[in-house]
Amino acid sequence: MIFFRAVGRCVRMVGMFVAAGTELAVKQPETRQERADWLHRFCARAMRGMGIEINVSGSFPKRGVVISNHLSYLDIVVYAAIHPCVFVSKAEVAGWPVVGWMTTMSGTVYVARGHGGSAMKAREGMQAAVDAGLPVVFFPEGTTSNGSGLLKFHSGLLAQPLDGGAPVTAACIRYGFAEDNGPDVSVADDVCYWGERNMLGHIFTFLGLRGVRAEVRFAEEPIEFSSDTLHRKEAAVEARAAVATLRLGNTIVGEERVPR
Repeated sequence: MIFFRAVGRCVRMVGMFVAAGTELAVKQPETRQERADWLHRFCARAMRGMGIEINVSGSFPKRGVVISNHLSYLDIVVYAAIHPCVFVSKAEVAGWPVVGWMTTMSGTVYVARGHGGSAMKAREGMQAAVDAGLPVVFFPEGTTSNGSGLLKFHSGLLAQPLDGGAPVTAACIRYGFAEDNGPDVSVADDVCYWGERNMLGHIFTFLGLRGVRAEVRFAEEPIEFSSDTLHRKEAAVEARAAVATLRLGNTIVGEERVPR
């Protein structure tokens, strides 16, 4: 059943991509807001098409920066489905199947580690998005994990909004199952995407799962950093602590649901 469900959803997703690509080609959105709106609509449809329920606690900030833990390529789709936003991501994401095309077309700011001028380009891109009134989302861990804990937060990107005076709000994402998928299926291995895994194979398996539920929690207020931008490593520690606090909270039950 998992195999046939995955095949069916693959066909459905292909249809969605054709429709979304046609819309993009016809309308040719130029502004950041238009591109973010396009991504938001597409991701919301994709969540419905995959039968994924999104529960949200707190409010997506209207502006500034949102930092979150990072578990899967699915994180990008979930956050974009909740609210129009701009992502900052490692350059490798541009080459990911499906997600790479989607994020590139929506105006994602890519960061290439070790390349001269990359940090400056990231700062300019993030500031332009903030100035346009769009929230910027990025994952300070720099890579995905299986959700068993939080990785170290990198301070480089975090320094950019601090330099610009943009508010930074912590968020946390996690996944669960509302239905039984069998004893060999787990969130850590079949929803989270981490390590040296084949992405296409993982996506196909994921599409066959039933009752996947995403839970997103936003902090009530932006982080109040105790240090200035000269102490960005200390700020990274405080940012990680803010996300960890959300991560240790109770499972979200009966909170706001993203309209299906």
